[in-house]
Order: sequence, then structure tokens, then C-alpha cells
Amino acid sequence: MLKAHQLRFQFANSAPLLRALSLTLNAGQWLGLSGDSGAGKSTLGKLLAGYLAPQTGAVTLDGAALPKSGVQPVQWLPQSPELAVNPRWRVGKILREAWTPSDAQCQAFGVQPSWLSRFPQSLSGGELQRVCVLRALAPEVRFLVADEISTMLDPITQLELWQALKREAEQRQLGVLVISHDSALLERLCPQRLHLSDGQLTSI
Repeated sequence: MLKAHQLRFQFANSAPLLRALSLTLNAGQWLGLSGDSGAGKSTLGKLLAGYLAPQTGAVTLDGAALPKSGVQPVQWLPQSPELAVNPRWRVGKILREAWTPSDAQCQAFGVQPSWLSRFPQSLSGGELQRVCVLRALAPEVRFLVADEISTMLDPITQLELWQALKREAEQRQLGVLVISHDSALLERLCPQRLHLSDGQLTSI
């Protein structure tokens, strides 16, 4: 169980973005998160994955703090995959940074063997996003925060990516927080949905 308890967070010289916010994500659960731009959705995602630390409150995994080193059990996937990779590494090195996916897994996510010798800037956004999602699925990973990962993709690529991720998550009972402005997408993917506004979560 991934749990955020009474999180409070604000950037310097600004009003609190999250106010005593609590959230629970269980293994195998798909939870949707919506909210206006600037409401703090990505900030919450980064807090859950340990990229940011709350001013007060805590994020725990099965009652313990997130690990300080090694492959992180909670992975945050950003909207812009080019910001999440080393541009000087070839795609094969990027993909195998934490683990080595099987040929079948690469095929399921549409990652082509010919991409592996190329540099990330030579791939389209959709191609690089497939690589980043697959990279995040190391065996140690138990929860994913998918932060607008399909916003920039064409409808066919979007569908293929979510289908592949859904299959993998179901097989491994991964918990997935889907952050999106697309209410239809959240309704299709997530039985439970929350809306972030004024630093607080409400059920939809």
C-alpha cells in the first residue's frame, strides 16, 4: 500500500499548494487524478515517488519510508519523456538503465530493435514515451504515477500504450495513479477518480 498522510507542500514565496492532503493507492488499483493546471497534480505525483519531500506529512510504502537508494518502487512518468532521459545515451542504454526487458515485453510496448542504437532525440515523442514507460517497469517497481503520459500522442499510439501498460499492471498487480486532464480517459481506465482543487482531494 502506498500512502500519503497529511501532506503539505508549497514552493518558496507562494501559497501552500497541498494542504494536509491524504491519499491511499493499493496494489492493483487504478486511480484517476484530475485538476486544473497549476492545482498541484504533478507536485503530488513527485511527492509520491520521492522526487520531492513534503514540508509536513509523510509518504509511506507498507508503513515504511520510501528507500533512499536503488531502484525506486514508485516510479513517476512525466508528460515529456525527453526530460527524463540522458540525451548522450543511446536508447538501448536508457532502456536497460535499471533492468533488461525481454524481447516479448519490448514487442508488447512497440519498442523496435532498430531504436536501441539510436539517440533519444532521433525518436518521436510517442516512441520515446514507450521506451520510458517500459524502462520504469523494473521487477522492483510496485507503483506507477503516470503524469499525462499520453497527452501528446496520436489516438492509436495512446491506445496501444495504455493497453500494454494495463496488461503488465494486471499481471504484476501494480498500483497506477493516472494523472490527466482527459476525463474520458480517466473514466475508461480508472474505476476510482479524484479531483485536486485548493490543495484538497475530492472523489468524483
